[in-house]
Amino acid sequence: MTFAEPLLSVLRHFGWWDLLDVLIVAVLIYEILKLVRGTRAVQMAFGAALLVVVFYVSQRSRLETLNWLIRNMVGYLVFALIVLFQADIRRALAHVGRTPFGGYFARTKRTEETIEEIVVAAGLLSAQRVGGIVAIERSIGLRNYIEGGIPLDATVTYDLLVTIFRPGAPLHDGAVIIQGERIAAAACFLPLTVNPQVSKDFGTRHRAAIGLTEETDAVTVIVSEESGRISLALDGSIESGLTGDALRQRLRQLLAPGRRVRESRELSSQASS
Repeated sequence: MTFAEPLLSVLRHFGWWDLLDVLIVAVLIYEILKLVRGTRAVQMAFGAALLVVVFYVSQRSRLETLNWLIRNMVGYLVFALIVLFQADIRRALAHVGRTPFGGYFARTKRTEETIEEIVVAAGLLSAQRVGGIVAIERSIGLRNYIEGGIPLDATVTYDLLVTIFRPGAPLHDGAVIIQGERIAAAACFLPLTVNPQVSKDFGTRHRAAIGLTEETDAVTVIVSEESGRISLALDGSIESGLTGDALRQRLRQLLAPGRRVRESRELSSQASS
């Protein structure tokens, strides 16, 4: 019997229901990975995997005491995980219960509102010559930087952003991080860039914004305290001197791809007509 014969036998009995079964499992695994990304569950998953490896090693090596200890700990660990991750479990169940289309349109609407609040706040800070830095999480989690700041978990509003960065306010130092259309934390400290090609005219805020975008795919909006200039940092580079309309357009392109597709289709139809 050759190596290919068992594979061919499996493929001959592989039907549409088997394909559907594999696709459902793949989607479930993908959704679970999205939920745990940037959370403590990632480290816990590695710990659980290590525990499983130690269990099988102890079983193969006849380490009876270690094997007995792990077997008796499993039941208590399940309850401990439920208690520790009750918030994450609630979030996961709520995510599963949402309809895909309703969630998409609601998320698009929330993204538009968040963008508008950020643009208005940047305009007010620029007019008042008040410095500020707002980092917006995208695919790569910013949990490490959020945990180093002051947790807020508040709705994104321009008046709250302006109040945070007001000189003399307790949270005006550091950055505001927006995660999932909410202000996750304020007074967060970001890594400074060490790129020697960065202009000497940029201060600590701009260097922190560039440093964050060098390590993650976050979008960062900066308002200069000295000049009131509005800038946007992305992928280790910075765009300076943006107006409110230009900032709004760039944020829509980066954060609301559905809106960008619709606008491009409208422009194409207008051009063809």
